This record gives sequence, C-alpha cells and structure tokens, in this order.
Amino acid sequence: MDNGRPSRTALTAAAARAAHLIVDSPPLLFADTVAYGLLGEQAEEFVGYHRAHGEHPILSGVRATATVRSRYTEDRLAEAVARGITQYVILGAGLDSYAYRSDPAGPVRIFEVDHPATQRWKRHLLKEAGIATPDTVTFVPIDLETESPADALAREGFDTSRPAFVSWLGVTMYLTRDVIAETLAAVGRLAAGTEMVLDYTLAPELRDAAAQAYADAVAPMAAEQGEPWLSAFRPEEMSALLEEHGFGLVEHTRHQDAVDAALWERTDSVRPSNLSTLAHATVLVTAPRSLRPSG
Repeated sequence: MDNGRPSRTALTAAAARAAHLIVDSPPLLFADTVAYGLLGEQAEEFVGYHRAHGEHPILSGVRATATVRSRYTEDRLAEAVARGITQYVILGAGLDSYAYRSDPAGPVRIFEVDHPATQRWKRHLLKEAGIATPDTVTFVPIDLETESPADALAREGFDTSRPAFVSWLGVTMYLTRDVIAETLAAVGRLAAGTEMVLDYTLAPELRDAAAQAYADAVAPMAAEQGEPWLSAFRPEEMSALLEEHGFGLVEHTRHQDAVDAALWERTDSVRPSNLSTLAHATVLVTAPRSLRPSG
C-alpha cells in the first residue's frame, strides 16, 4: 500500500493467476479459482490486458512466474502438512488466496502477515466478493519497520514452540538486503523444523536474454509506481544469507524444474522464466527464546 492506494504488485500477481485460467491452454500450471473474484471491480481491467495481449512476453512472463511460484510453494506445503506441520505463515500475503479456495491441503492454521493497510484492503475485497474468511485464518498486521514478524505472530496466537511452514513470495526483490536479512533472522528464530519457501531475483549475470529483456521493461515501470527493484542474488549468496540466520538444507529450484516437466509441453506462450529462483530451506536449531533479531 502507498498512501492508501492498493499495491500494484499484489493486483498484477492476482490478475496473472486469474488470467492463467482464462487465457492459457491446458495443462494448467496452477488453478487459482478465487483470484478473479478477489479482484472485484478491477478484475476485468487487469485480466483484460491478458485477454487482449496474452502472448506478449511481459504478460505471459508474469503469468508463468505467479503460477509456478504458487504451485511449487503449495506442493511443498502439502508435503510439510503430511509430515505433521499445522501452522502456515504467509509473509507479505497480499492477495494470496490459499485460505479461501474450497479444499486447502490439510488441517493447517493460516497466518496472513502484511501491512495493516493492505490487510484492511484485502478484507474489504473479500467482503465485497462474498468470500468468507475461514476460522483457520488469522490476520497478522505488522509494520516491518517497527516490529519483528515473529513477535507479531506470537501476539496473534502463533505457537512459537511448534514448527511452521513459511512462504515469502514476490517480495524480496522490493526490499534491501538488510531488510531481507532482518526478516530471515526473525523466521530463523522459530522452532527447529520450520520450513521456508521464498523467491528471489537472480543477479543480472545469471539471467538469459529473455529474462533480462523482461527486467529492462518492467523494472523501470515498477520504480515509477513506487515499487523499485532493490535486490538480486546469486544462489550461493542467498544460501549464505539463509545459513547465517539458522537455516540449512537449502535447495534452489529454477522455474523449469519447479513443476512436472509435462506442464511445460505447451501450445500457448507461457514459458519458464530465468529471472527468479525459488529457495526452500529448513530451520535447523531452535534459537534462544528472544524472538526479536539483535541489532
């Protein structure tokens, strides 16, 4: 949110997930059946771009990114729930719709963490769309400049003694490395066995020509809208940052490898992106009881 205005990033990501069901051909990478309704009066405006220009590399690229990262994350979440995880934390939840689809994966309590203004906006959209908020959902309003995510979670009933699954999608590129490190430090203080999936933009030297062309076109527009791209990483840099804050078992997965290979045998314009990568890591040791990062 910027001065009360909705995040353009949250809107475009939700529109991309909604448009994938409308514009693209089977097989589907991901089926977000709620995103269109959640966009409310703005749905057709945003999805309309995809209807009219669906093969444009920028629009097909954002559909690929938004759907693949959600599919990969929710697949990993389902595996974690099968292993006994019962808490799911969505950092920077935006217009994420996991909690509002008909059959969420298992008996998991969901904590949506975001700026208070963003959450007010989302709850308004849910109400306008007639989408009920399940009892399993807890909204966790937080200003990251003044409070640790772990402290905010504990305040809202999160069980800090039990491991959780944490997702952080479509956010890190808009943050400085210091802010990213502070957030990872907070998550790294959760119980051992906590798993995290995040995505990050690859350093320019690791991008292919299509990914760099996408960045050259989109990054300036994002900056003009008040959401500049501030960080990019090599995989080894992200691994080092995660390990510094208590994580191990770090896996980096390209979009090409994030879903079954058969899903990329497509007749539409959606192709895997080499602009960003997904990281999956696990908290190895329970940190001291204090949840707020030092310094």
